[in-house]
Amino acid sequence: EWDRWLLMGLIGTAVGMLGFLICQIIDSLIKLKWDLVENYLQTWSMGANVIIYLSTGQDGNIHMTWLCVLGSGLAMVVLSSGSVLFFCPAGSPSGLPEIIGYLNGTSIQHLFNIKTFLGTFVSCVLAVASGLFCGPEGPMVHLGALLGCGLGQLQPDALGVDLPIFRFRNSADKRSFITAGTGAGIASVFRAPIGGLLFTLEEVSSFWDIRLAWQTSFCCLMATFTTDLLSSSFYGFVYRGHFGFFEAEKRIIFWNLLDINILAFIPTILLGTLGGLLGALFVSLNIKINKLRMQFFNSIPRLSLRKTSKLLETVLILVISCVPLVASLGSGRNFLALDVGCIFSFLCSSEQGSAAALLVENGKQGITYLLKRGTHEEFGYTSLCTALAFYFILSCWTAGSAVGSGLVIPMLYTGALYGRIIGLIFVSIFGVQTNKYGAWIDPGLFAAIRAASFFSGVSRLTISLTVIMVSVLS
Repeated sequence: EWDRWLLMGLIGTAVGMLGFLICQIIDSLIKLKWDLVENYLQTWSMGANVIIYLSTGQDGNIHMTWLCVLGSGLAMVVLSSGSVLFFCPAGSPSGLPEIIGYLNGTSIQHLFNIKTFLGTFVSCVLAVASGLFCGPEGPMVHLGALLGCGLGQLQPDALGVDLPIFRFRNSADKRSFITAGTGAGIASVFRAPIGGLLFTLEEVSSFWDIRLAWQTSFCCLMATFTTDLLSSSFYGFVYRGHFGFFEAEKRIIFWNLLDINILAFIPTILLGTLGGLLGALFVSLNIKINKLRMQFFNSIPRLSLRKTSKLLETVLILVISCVPLVASLGSGRNFLALDVGCIFSFLCSSEQGSAAALLVENGKQGITYLLKRGTHEEFGYTSLCTALAFYFILSCWTAGSAVGSGLVIPMLYTGALYGRIIGLIFVSIFGVQTNKYGAWIDPGLFAAIRAASFFSGVSRLTISLTVIMVSVLS
């Protein structure tokens, strides 16, 4: 079966290249958006990589700043929502439930075609870059499955070439390649090949055997390797040299591990239960929102007007998501930003500005700030609670709207927010611990564990989630 293994490797390589491409385009669009905003802010440098952005009304144009961010975000959201509403309805919103349904025996029209691939790709990239509270993980799983289906069903004889290989035409082979593509999508996003394999085993497919497990593992390894190989040499589509040199710090959220005391397992168990309760609340609230959404849109008789209403809903979500930017600009404070393509960071001089900056930042960067070790007093209770309430509701509303979006980043962000609140409570009770026995009382460590618990509470994943989190965080 060497040709089957070869095809699995090709699928993994293609998914890895696609994952790299999506991340680079999203980062480039975010950088472009904030470069436009920079024209209306007073800036000055304080070193090689540090810039101060002043958002007061004296020298910076607050109104033009807000209009620039909102205008660019609206343009992306309209294109994102329009691509799935008018171009490929099968691409909305994430595609993961449809993939699971197909692999378990449900036939869904237009799920695997080139229009769905293009529409999902465009919608995912623009939705994440626009500033909506979502991530690229769900659409990446759908795109991986699409690549697995497309490459697995290639017909060389249609091009006048009769090859004695790649003759996989039955439904069982098709499901196998789709399953491998799904796992490769997860592996590419999180750089976790074993996590991708376990995700397909635990969540996606009901038809499984040991041969498929080995082949899916190989596919996930190829996807992770390809994404890491390309990311090691390119940043923003600019070649930076060092081809093939894998820098762990470039892709891992934090690097130094902490020794942990057995006492840490007591709050971990209790707050893991809290994560499950909050996850159940998130799912319940999302189901109610989607029911209301369906009732409202089904009450509109005309199809064109119904699609337009769905598009306007995504626009409304983005406008509300830009409220933190208005708050941050209105606070009249200085914001310190590391030169990584983002304007605002968590280092603000007020609780209002700190909460606003947490929500203005893109999801991945915000999670990095929340999970950072040794930052016991970077955020206060007011800013964290405000950001938690705002992000919880907006991400729940965004899930199910007419854009290609994923829930992994919102789940990790929400869990990290309430985990950091719990960490601050422990710091307030026991103080900042400098000895090795109390080093586990760290808000960043609590944020990491709570992010995993909330993720598990929403997704009902356990083993695969543990492997993914270990791969990402250590």
